[in-house]
Amino acid sequence: MFSDTETEHEWLAVAKQDQAICDFPHSFGTIDGKHVVLQRATNSTSEYVSYKHIFNTVPFALVDDNYNFMFVDAGCQ
Repeated sequence: MFSDTETEHEWLAVAKQDQAICDFPHSFGTIDGKHVVLQRATNSTSEYVSYKHIFNTVPFALVDDNYNFMFVDAGCQ
């Protein structure tokens, strides 16, 4: 996991900027995930197989209003 925004002051600054730009209070950015299809490794388990029987992983990210990454998690099924 990677998080660029660590202190309470930094998170409050992001929320203030988000409210000023989008007029949406108590927001800390935008969250999204994306299914990424992988080539199955030899002798791998079925942990990364989706309900559509596709071998994939789902990276997850949180960005601020300037499209700067604040949080990224790319290590889960």
